Amino acid sequence: MTQFDLSFTPLLPWPVLIGLSLIALLVFGLGLYARRRGVLLRGLGLALLLLALSDPALVREDRTSLKDVVAVVVDKSGSQTIGERPAQTDKARAGLEKALTGLGNVEVRVIESGRTDAEADGTRLFAALNAGLADVPSERVGAVFMITDGIVHDIPVDAETLGFKAPLHALITGHEGERDRRIELLEAPRFGIVGKEQTIELRVIDSAAKSDPVTLRVRRDGNPVATVLATPGERLRVPVGIEHGGQNVVELEVDALPDELTAINNKAVVTIEGVRDKLKVLLVSGEPHAGERMWRNILKSDANVDLVHFTILRPPEKQDGTPINELSLIAFPTADLFGRKISEFDLIVFDRYSNQSVLPLIYFENIVHYVREGGALLLAAGPDFARPEGLFFSPLGRIAPARPDGSLTEHAFRAAISDEGAKHPVTRGLPGGDQSPPAWSPWFRQVNAEVARGTSVLSGADKKPLLVLSREGKGRIALLLSDQMWLWARGFEGGGPHLDLLRRLAHWLMKEPELEEEALRANVRGRRIEIERQSLLPATPPVTVTAPSGATENVGLTPAEPGLSRATVDAQELGLYRLSDGVLSVLANVGPENPREFQEVVSTPDKLRPLAEATGGTARRIGDGAGGDIALPRVVAMRDSPVYGGSDYAAIKRTGASEVKGVGVLPLAIGFLGLAALLGSVAAAWLFEGRKRFWPSSKI
Repeated sequence: MTQFDLSFTPLLPWPVLIGLSLIALLVFGLGLYARRRGVLLRGLGLALLLLALSDPALVREDRTSLKDVVAVVVDKSGSQTIGERPAQTDKARAGLEKALTGLGNVEVRVIESGRTDAEADGTRLFAALNAGLADVPSERVGAVFMITDGIVHDIPVDAETLGFKAPLHALITGHEGERDRRIELLEAPRFGIVGKEQTIELRVIDSAAKSDPVTLRVRRDGNPVATVLATPGERLRVPVGIEHGGQNVVELEVDALPDELTAINNKAVVTIEGVRDKLKVLLVSGEPHAGERMWRNILKSDANVDLVHFTILRPPEKQDGTPINELSLIAFPTADLFGRKISEFDLIVFDRYSNQSVLPLIYFENIVHYVREGGALLLAAGPDFARPEGLFFSPLGRIAPARPDGSLTEHAFRAAISDEGAKHPVTRGLPGGDQSPPAWSPWFRQVNAEVARGTSVLSGADKKPLLVLSREGKGRIALLLSDQMWLWARGFEGGGPHLDLLRRLAHWLMKEPELEEEALRANVRGRRIEIERQSLLPATPPVTVTAPSGATENVGLTPAEPGLSRATVDAQELGLYRLSDGVLSVLANVGPENPREFQEVVSTPDKLRPLAEATGGTARRIGDGAGGDIALPRVVAMRDSPVYGGSDYAAIKRTGASEVKGVGVLPLAIGFLGLAALLGSVAAAWLFEGRKRFWPSSKI
């Protein structure tokens, strides 16, 4: 195909040429007004001169026609896997490709969208379309067909932002009358103070016009915490207590309908990170000794610790009959601390305290109750613990994890990590503990005792228990059978890891998840679930992994280090996984907690219709009933038109795009022809004006 065009390449800027043209026109006009001879020929010469300055040329282009590009965008997002939609999508794709190819001179470009984890941000068909047509000039685009359920989250605001002028046709899968029930989160906290409540705001959405109230079940870390009656469409506030530091996984779930599209969005997951505002600690120091200041300094050095220190300044051997209420200059509120307000403390520490009748026995009963209801108690025992006035012979003896035999060890020895302590997170990996003997300074006194309950994680002289940990009811208790830790704090002969040990010990007493001796953990990295089992048992059972769809898989764990076994699972689905070994269970969420892709799954042509009609295209359902059958419109080709679709057809636009294969340029005013015309006009004007001079007229 050959095409001719006239082009101009002016030798002077266009404003200068226009100015010269106006001057020439003025001169020509004055000549006409004055009726000067040869004005027409002079005007012709000026016109030819101006034409030469504009450099006109005849351009010949040899062009080859190009195919019209028609994009077929196939929605492969998660919502397109529901029901009959996959079958409808495959049939529509095959039918479209066949129909478009049959039109001739059409390049069909199939673009798939939604196969990656980008579902966190919903279905983004237009982003995929722009990427798929990035190498195609906009004038070559003949049409865009989208095979989708109509739930698209990146629809442009108007047709002008599409980047091409061609019809958009939306072919909607699914069927009329679909029903779905889902949970919509309105406000979900990300952090919460341990011991306080956080409120989750939500509403239950039902696609039916009217619906009866439904039961909303609330679970925290897999354990039921509440059941709420929810009316669809109404805003609901659900309070949830934050039980521990770290991740608190809250599940919200409603029952699925018998004819519902999917039950995936009947559940919502909220992960709330538990943080401690202030750690309230009650430190009760008994007989003054060198280690008393160590406890106070350690606890006061942490800005997150709110410390109440109660010190007995009179040792037991100096009883002189002075009434208890006259021993202190300021009355100490023991009734409040050990009575009404005892539950406000996160940790109670007794440091070398002996039963001196300063605290009534009822207060010790309160402490026992406090521990069994979830409190934490640390006993740092001195020599008095082995004597009748020691705390073991108070009501605290009922929960003490070790029983003293009445004797002391008073010679140098080095603390060491016990066999079970090597597996326990409180003592595993303590700096210097892997040597034999450990690279820690010696201690010189230990209360000899036998473990009554719990686990000995540190051993002392003759491998007797030195630090014993145990659980009592809902709470925990730790017993340190020596008052010599201050030697580590003072750096005696190199010291020892007192800060690491006491920090871990406090976290274990506070039930921090990372310090649990029996724990099942799951960390998600992309599509991979890393399973870790912390245990003091000699062998760990396999873990059953339950996928969001209900599919299960048994996974064996491999020992990694003392007390730890690990395994890795590749997740095939997005959503909440449950892992259990028969005793412990944990939740792991793969992908976004509440994928935008599944927040709305009822198919609809209404979202894409305004944009499609603005381009001259159409939006229509292709489902024929509730099965996989479809009814595609006829596909035809049209020239430029404001409308490219009707009730039974969808058209593409013939763009007429072509590619230049060769170019020829013929200058019209520069060269021999231009020079001849210009000189000819000048000569003609000269001859016309000089005719009277050379050939005067004569009368006959």
